[in-house]
Amino acid sequence: MKNRFHPAFPAARLPRCPTGVQGLDEITNGGLPRGRPTLVCGGAGCGKTLFAAEFLVRGATQFGEPGVFMAFEETEAELKANVASLGFDLADLIRRKRIVFDHIRIERGEIQETGDYDLEGLFVRLNHAIDSIGAKRVVLDTLEALFAGLPNEAILRAELRRLFRWLKDKGVSAVITAERGREQLTRHGLDEYVSDCVILLDHRVHESIATRHLRVVKYRGALHGTNEFPFLIGDEGLSVLPITSLGLNHKVSNGRVSTGIPRLDAMLSGRGFFRGSSILLTGTPGTGKTSFGACFAQAAAQRGERVLFFSFEESPNQIIRNMRSIGLSLEPLVQRNLLRFHSARPTLYGLEMHLATMFKEIATFKPSVVIVDPLTSLLVAGTDSETKGMVTRLMDYLKGMQITSLFTSLTHGGHVLEQSEIAMSSLMDAWLLLQDFEGNGERNRVLYVLKARGMAHSNQVREFLISNRGIDLVDAYIGPSGVLTGASRVAQAAREKAEALVSQQETARSKRELERKRAVLELQIAGLRSEFETDEAEMRRVGEQMGTRTRALTAGRTELARLRHADGNGVGAGVPEKFQANGKR
Repeated sequence: MKNRFHPAFPAARLPRCPTGVQGLDEITNGGLPRGRPTLVCGGAGCGKTLFAAEFLVRGATQFGEPGVFMAFEETEAELKANVASLGFDLADLIRRKRIVFDHIRIERGEIQETGDYDLEGLFVRLNHAIDSIGAKRVVLDTLEALFAGLPNEAILRAELRRLFRWLKDKGVSAVITAERGREQLTRHGLDEYVSDCVILLDHRVHESIATRHLRVVKYRGALHGTNEFPFLIGDEGLSVLPITSLGLNHKVSNGRVSTGIPRLDAMLSGRGFFRGSSILLTGTPGTGKTSFGACFAQAAAQRGERVLFFSFEESPNQIIRNMRSIGLSLEPLVQRNLLRFHSARPTLYGLEMHLATMFKEIATFKPSVVIVDPLTSLLVAGTDSETKGMVTRLMDYLKGMQITSLFTSLTHGGHVLEQSEIAMSSLMDAWLLLQDFEGNGERNRVLYVLKARGMAHSNQVREFLISNRGIDLVDAYIGPSGVLTGASRVAQAAREKAEALVSQQETARSKRELERKRAVLELQIAGLRSEFETDEAEMRRVGEQMGTRTRALTAGRTELARLRHADGNGVGAGVPEKFQANGKR
């Protein structure tokens, strides 16, 4: 028996009509519903007409689908001039019969005078325009102008239904623009109900910074992203930034890149960071974040890799001049096109435009390393959540391109140092912390690695030195009161050197005393050996004299026995004969 929770036949996917708008097709899983009308609504200046025009132009140039643009407000000349700012040559497409433009002027006074109004004339003109080039796409801009003379809501509803049904029957993918209502999506409040897809564009101002957002309110028969997505209008058209729709499926590399600081590389398993990883460097003002970024950039450029440096606080010339004071020569790298700076004030425009500009610079320059200094400056261009979303999008884009990224972040006094300003540390692959140490009337820097995913790393605190020879790390001394840096470290090193010298001198003195005692001992041993040898010689002389005397006495006895006629063996020599032979006479 089949599981009743699983359909017997797979669901058919609703045909899509790709818009060509960057990011929008990702949100809608392929584009707008093919052969159905889509309503695009929004307030003044939100980009409705430009959205519709790009939908038509992209269809004609990228997807081989001719289109019809029917305007009720703008003339052909006005529309050509407006879309030219996006890089679209509408005049050429019209000349090549890829797009048909038709402007219909509707005067409300004329409608009121006749008292009769329907869409039959519109259907005739629209049908002729579609058939003349075999159009697959249609744009109607805008509905308010088309129905301006219909005060009767019943007639308005009926005519709207007729229009949408006619477009469906014709089989064209249509985009219809409408103005935003006060309490409803559209002014009439009817358009959104008869549309198969509804897209809401919003242009808002928050703390003097203007931003645009897009939301797919409705999409019949298809799953789609329901969140609000920032979008922008640039010199290449619209670009939607689908922050929350990103997937974690980027590739990874086992290759390593040097930081440009040998002792820091040693702290990172001796080889530096993973290629394509994201690195966060946090610290209070003046700890050397920009200097570290410049050192990282120089090391990469000297390896022949391209580096793109985004600066939101200093101009390129200022960075180049300042880095000369620490022995970094960046100007030759810029001249060789290995290093490029892009500087802009965070308040120049909103986060969406910043992100689009960064994407464009990255796509043009094709760097291997990207540096953003500092990340926290972007907080003035949006809220914390918006900034975090923007950085997430940028970071995932860089990872997808296998570009190593370094983000510096400012930590203000009073904050927990092990916490970044916009809570981005959990998204980063590695995190370094620069910190000020104050003591003995001076201020010094230390660096340590808070995390480095995928590698063993040192947990030691190292003093971070910036001098005219560049950047270096030295071992921080541990004293009774904690870590010693700067003059305290130098003084401690001098004390330890003096103590070592005293210890060496004491060892040398002890060694000399030991040598003296060894010499005395050897003299004493030599004297005792000489005395022993003298006594030994005397003993030999006495022994020889006793041996000579013994031999002499023995010889005398032998001779005496012989004279007394003892046996040859001398048995019983000197014994009277009468007492021999067992005592018998």
